[in-house]
Amino acid sequence: MAETSFATRLTDLLSFVYPDIDGPMLASQVIDAFWPEDKHRRKKPRKPGNNLWTQNDAVLITYGDSLIDGSHKPLDLMNDFLLNRMKGVVNGVHILPFFPYTSDDGFAVTDYRKVNPQLGEWADITRIGAEFHLMSDLVLNHVSSQGVWFNAYRQGQKPYDGFFFEASPEDDLSMVVRPRTTPLLQEVETAMGTRHVWCTFSHDQIDLDFRNPEVLLEIVRIIRLHIDMGVRIIRLDAVAFLWKEIGTNCIHLPQTHAVIRMLRLLMDYATESVILLTETNVPKAENLSYFGHRNEAHVVYNFPLPPLILHAMMSGTARYLVDWQRTMPPAPLGCAYLNFTASHDGIGMRPAEGLLPPPEIGRIIDTIREIGGLVSMRTLPGGGEAPYELNCGYFAAMGRTFKGEDGHHLARFLCCQTIVMSLEGIPAFYIHSMLATPNDLEAVERRGMNRAINRHRWDYPALLERLDDPETIHAQVLKAVSERLQLRSGQEAFHPNATQFTLNLDRRLFGLWRQSLDRAQSIFALHNVSDETVEIAEGDLNLIADETWVDLLSGEEITGSVTMAPYQCRWITNEV
Repeated sequence: MAETSFATRLTDLLSFVYPDIDGPMLASQVIDAFWPEDKHRRKKPRKPGNNLWTQNDAVLITYGDSLIDGSHKPLDLMNDFLLNRMKGVVNGVHILPFFPYTSDDGFAVTDYRKVNPQLGEWADITRIGAEFHLMSDLVLNHVSSQGVWFNAYRQGQKPYDGFFFEASPEDDLSMVVRPRTTPLLQEVETAMGTRHVWCTFSHDQIDLDFRNPEVLLEIVRIIRLHIDMGVRIIRLDAVAFLWKEIGTNCIHLPQTHAVIRMLRLLMDYATESVILLTETNVPKAENLSYFGHRNEAHVVYNFPLPPLILHAMMSGTARYLVDWQRTMPPAPLGCAYLNFTASHDGIGMRPAEGLLPPPEIGRIIDTIREIGGLVSMRTLPGGGEAPYELNCGYFAAMGRTFKGEDGHHLARFLCCQTIVMSLEGIPAFYIHSMLATPNDLEAVERRGMNRAINRHRWDYPALLERLDDPETIHAQVLKAVSERLQLRSGQEAFHPNATQFTLNLDRRLFGLWRQSLDRAQSIFALHNVSDETVEIAEGDLNLIADETWVDLLSGEEITGSVTMAPYQCRWITNEV
């Protein structure tokens, strides 16, 4: 019965996406692509539940060449750093695109089946995957204009002659949602004549045409290869733009959601425990839609967090962060949020739309520019531009508030990272946040790209020297964040799906009540986002009187009112 249900569900999804194609035949081809040579698959789907992650889970985000020394393979150095500095701190690692590429720091892929030889080889990837939950990018919206697929397309070779999305300059493209300001269409000469290909991101990144089922089948084969190489978290990069229809906004279309449901169905029947993560840097309702009805992504990014936490720390009020968090539903059964403040990209501002008033966004932008950060723009439908993201390292961004500079840089940064650890969901940390890497303005100048500001490549011996010196800010930040993550991993109330309630406290405080799934442990996670001392009156937290309450971070027993020093965090629990 389960086998029939699987085949029926797969056929139904494919028939919706490809109504003119024989559904059962295409379903059979997808099965052969994902389970070649009739490899074993589950007879029953994985049971829905929150057992794919625990409070032990935390992810490091890094490029494969964030650490270099000029003599060793970067992936060797990364493996050394992970084993010697991150073991027991995080158990997952997101290695950003490690494939051959031509631009966008890996996101213009030329060959999904190879590891960039400048980084290492598949053996280096699988070695890391043997020790950590490995996340990789499935850049499924587009490929490099200089890759094998697009070269074959231009030469008219089958099946690649139908792999790329074409449009006409005469088409009505006014509604198309863009993340960039570059022209959408690019004129190219092919064996079939002049064509205009679709370029959502850049003219070196040509969009695939998923209306052709051969594209889908090839992507499924690539997913199987990556799983076989040890990948256990698949990040669906830019997935919101996957399906296009002329005359629409070409984002979040029903066919896109159906393709994700199809991939989720395959994961539910895979013998390996594989998690799908959607990368959709868009406002709240659109982002949450990628959970589907518990049948699309296992995990979605909590994209409003970076700008809302940034505003809270700069303004000294958690007002907008609290108001937003109160409206956030718990993740559905079998799903989770991925919480973060920084990544390889900038601090996305689209998720702040409707959450932060325009004047407050303007204050953030002004402050970021005072720090030396940059602002990237996007084209609006119908013309005009708006801020798309802020380009600034998150540690650097914590160096200044709306009032100016002060002596709280480290405490403010540790507070913002502790918020990420306290929230419902899985916490993720960019390597340059963990290392307190400064803004790399020289790289921006040299590479002509705003995002280079946050993509520094450390000389590994020099970095180790700094990390071994406890007086350096790099050693202090890594030590402090690591200690809190290690402490967090022992608290069942911080399970990604543990109960969460947003507390009604002074606006300078961001407070959460977390309770473990078995209801045995409660934690009151308190964060002072201001440079002022704040008192919480006895009774405001409703601590049960006949239990002993201890602040895990300070070791202090809590018996009455609670004092919160500037940027102080407390994890007050009844179970130590």
